[in-house]
Amino acid sequence: MTVLLDILTALFVIPGCVLLLIGGYGMIRLTDVFERMHAAGLIDTLGLTLVMVGLMFQGGFTLITFKLFLVIAFVLFTSPVVTHALARAALVANVVPKARRLAPDELMQDGATIDTGNGEITDGGQTGPGGAPSNS
Repeated sequence: MTVLLDILTALFVIPGCVLLLIGGYGMIRLTDVFERMHAAGLIDTLGLTLVMVGLMFQGGFTLITFKLFLVIAFVLFTSPVVTHALARAALVANVVPKARRLAPDELMQDGATIDTGNGEITDGGQTGPGGAPSNS
């Protein structure tokens, strides 16, 4: 039975570690904040989850397994929120994506608005009185 648990652990931990290495390399290699957020998402959601599930198999049904499950749940709930906040902050700070296939104008089309957090709402440079979006 321990051989089966070791095999299951290896089936999750090894791909998880490979994804962690690829994501870490991506954090170093990629130059754009938006591309780095993609690499960070790979690291913390898929890589960490696979490693933790492998450790849960190795730990059996104990308090440690429950704690590992709580860590997985915490990461899966907070990672998208943090990534969204970082992307929104970069967008508000007018960080231009370096990817050639995405122009900054595409981010603000179809009447999209951005709340800058200080009471101002921008819609691609067309705001009404008091920072409210204009109707034109």
